[in-house]
Amino acid sequence: MRKLAILTAAAFGALAAFCVWGDWVYEGEWGKPGSGNGEFNAPEGVAVAPNGNVYVADAVNDRVQYFTPTGSFLGKWGSYGTGNGQFDFPVDVATTPAGNRLYVTEFVNDRVQYFTPTGSFLGKWGSRGTGQGQFFGPGGVAVAPNDNVYVADGANHRLQYFTSSGSFLGTWGSYGTGEGQFYWPRDAAFGPNGNVYVTESRNNRVQYFTSSGSYLGKWGSRGSGDGQFDFTRGVGIAPNGYVYIADQNNHRVQYFTPTSSFLGKWGSLGSGPGEFVYPVDVATEPGGARVYVADSVNNRIQYFKWENPAVAPTSLGRVKALFR
Repeated sequence: MRKLAILTAAAFGALAAFCVWGDWVYEGEWGKPGSGNGEFNAPEGVAVAPNGNVYVADAVNDRVQYFTPTGSFLGKWGSYGTGNGQFDFPVDVATTPAGNRLYVTEFVNDRVQYFTPTGSFLGKWGSRGTGQGQFFGPGGVAVAPNDNVYVADGANHRLQYFTSSGSFLGTWGSYGTGEGQFYWPRDAAFGPNGNVYVTESRNNRVQYFTSSGSYLGKWGSRGSGDGQFDFTRGVGIAPNGYVYIADQNNHRVQYFTPTSSFLGKWGSLGSGPGEFVYPVDVATEPGGARVYVADSVNNRIQYFKWENPAVAPTSLGRVKALFR
C-alpha cells in the first residue's frame, strides 16, 4: 500500500533538482550535439541488449552507436547511403532475445537491415511500396520471443511481421480510427505475456494485439492529462509487463499496466536532469531496474532508476515522497 507524505524542499536540498515524478528518478545521461563518438544528431531509437549494452539509432548521423549501461562508448557503424551497412535516417533498433542480432529500420530507405551485435552486416529486406515486405516510412521494429520481426509500417498504416531473416509472414491494419486500424503506427514492443503493443502518433493511442494480430484492447486520446498523449512515439515493455510510452509533444514518459491502467509519469519541457525536449523512444534494461529515454532535441540519452521512496519537485516548490 502506498502512503503519501509532504516534505519541504529544504529537507532534501539539491537532491530534489535531480528527481522526477513517481518512483522513477534521474540517474544519469550521456550525449551532446555532434558527430563524434558518443555524440548525437537526433537520436531516434534506443534498445537494451540482454547483456545490458545500449544501442542508439543516431538518425541524422546515419549510424548506430552502442554503449555500456552507463554510457561509455563501445563502438559504432554506418554512414549515409543505400549500400549494405549504410543508412538513410535509421529510426529504430531492436535486439533478439538472445542478443545475437540487431535489427535497424530506415525511414528513408524503406528497409530493415540486421547485424551482429558489433555491426557486421548479415542481411536486409524491404523497398518502397505497399506490397508484402515493402514499406513506406517504417518506424519501430520489435523482435518476438520466437525471433519473428515486427515492423510498424508508418505511411502504409499497418504492421508487418517476418521471420528472423525477412521472409514475410503476415500483416494487419489499415488506415482509420477503429479497432485494429492505424493512423501512422510509430513503434511496437512485446510484453512478457506475448502480446504486441503498437503506438499511433496521429491517433494518440496505444493498441495491443496477439502476436498474429487479433485485437485485444486500446487506450489513449489527445491531451495532456494522465493517460492522454500528444504525438505518441516509442514504447518499451518492462519484465513485469509495465508499458512505457514516450509522449513526445508533452515532453514526458508515461507508464501503465499491461491492460492500460495509468501508473505514473515523469518529465517536463527543458534540458535539465529529468526534463525532455521531444522524447521519442524508451527502453528498459533486462532486469527492469532502469529505463532509458532517447531525448531527441537535447541530443542525449537519459536513464532513470527505480527508487523507493522517490522524491519529486512540485510546482509549489515542495516535494512529494511516495512510499510503496
